[in-house]
Amino acid sequence: MATDTGPPDLTDDGGLRSARERTYHVLLFVCAALSVLVTLAIIATLLGDAVDFFRAVSPVEFFTKTTWSPSIEGIYGVWPLVFGTVAVTVGSAAIALPVGVLTAIYLSEYASKGTRAVLKPLLEVLAGVPTVVYGYFALVYVTPALRVLFPEISTFNAVSGSIVVGIMIIPMVSSISEDAMNAVPDSLRQAGYGLGATKFEVSTGIVVPAATSGIASSFILALSRAIGETMAVTLAMGMQSRFPEALTLNELLLQPAQTMTAAIVNIGLSDVTGGSVQYKSLFAIGLTLFAITLAMNVVSDLVAERYREEYE
Repeated sequence: MATDTGPPDLTDDGGLRSARERTYHVLLFVCAALSVLVTLAIIATLLGDAVDFFRAVSPVEFFTKTTWSPSIEGIYGVWPLVFGTVAVTVGSAAIALPVGVLTAIYLSEYASKGTRAVLKPLLEVLAGVPTVVYGYFALVYVTPALRVLFPEISTFNAVSGSIVVGIMIIPMVSSISEDAMNAVPDSLRQAGYGLGATKFEVSTGIVVPAATSGIASSFILALSRAIGETMAVTLAMGMQSRFPEALTLNELLLQPAQTMTAAIVNIGLSDVTGGSVQYKSLFAIGLTLFAITLAMNVVSDLVAERYREEYE
């Protein structure tokens, strides 16, 4: 007589599988928690010495004065450093954002698979070049070339730093933007072609708007990278903290300047005594820079959430 054995049991190793899943869960949680703890540790380290600095130097002086001369005059006004950082960031953005987006459009919409397979790795090589090489490139080649157009340009200047940092962050903008454009469904492109749109109209009128969240995220990440750059801007711009006396091209871009990161390195490598006000000022600069970068990343998340497209 036949017996009903029922369906085969495929869960004999269910206990082992559950144990593995719990192990994976714990490991992933530890990695996520570690990243959060590192961030909190950085904030705590910056806050500890920054608070001591602000006990000796008024926050009003730090955030309002336009002179940074800690070793000579004992004046701690952060605005010259903010100016140098903003000058590089804005200048590099003017180069990297349009070039990066146009490059991403070409790679995503126009280039063949073979061309893309060659061009994209070559483009991303730019991100792997040591920043000190960019700095010497600016000092030896970019500045002499600019002197043809601007004879009054200084050897160390903000525009050279902006150019090399802009070149440096192009791969970040183009790569992330291209990934965002490739994520746009082909059905949207075909709908545009069906309505008689040209490839350029589809690329700029359909694909780019649909990928806005990813493109905006690439902008913020690239600008955060530009804000944190140190070696290239130090070699290209010099170490002279200066606040512009007038809104002229010469004052804004053609003269030396100092970024916040360069000031941190300058103080850290100097002969200042540990625990002194001058030493603790680098933590105040770092906290200010951290706040700026954090705000930019929060804006990036808000923009990405606002313009994120979901496709079925």
